[in-house]
Amino acid sequence: MSTTDDQPSALVRAIAEIEQHVRDDGWDQPARLYALAPTADLLSREPALAADIGIEPGASPDSLTPIEQDVAGRPIEDLLLEITWPETVTGCALVLERIVLPPGAEEQMPDEDGAAARWAAQHPDRSDVRVVVGVLRDGRRASALRIRGHEADDELVLGAELSPELGNALAETFQ
Repeated sequence: MSTTDDQPSALVRAIAEIEQHVRDDGWDQPARLYALAPTADLLSREPALAADIGIEPGASPDSLTPIEQDVAGRPIEDLLLEITWPETVTGCALVLERIVLPPGAEEQMPDEDGAAARWAAQHPDRSDVRVVVGVLRDGRRASALRIRGHEADDELVLGAELSPELGNALAETFQ
């Protein structure tokens, strides 16, 4: 985790804020995509919008404001191949829920995708996880992981590379 004087970086704070927002909406959600804009820029360029979404004028000068994007149910894999960001967007973040199976379970999984998904969803030893991955234009990354049933604030796992593949896919949206 990137810190300065033991304070989380703006990106880490934004990722944690996104996870808390999504957590408040419960589980079994589709993928959610966020633009990350510098809060100070948003306040100066769009003061009415900033007020509408509850940004305080005294916000930390290095903070980032997550702005949820309408993905209209599109497969996230397709969207990430096509999306581009305006220069005013400093970073982006993606929230995904996945099923994690115990080691060796894949050997018993059916080959057909639909059957495999149903099998995994019904596996007695599965864990449901939510991962939030964020990247900045300059290459910095942060991510958060929550396991269903572990909803307390101190049970959120933070790290730079909890899902490198997702981080790489998000970074490519800035190319």
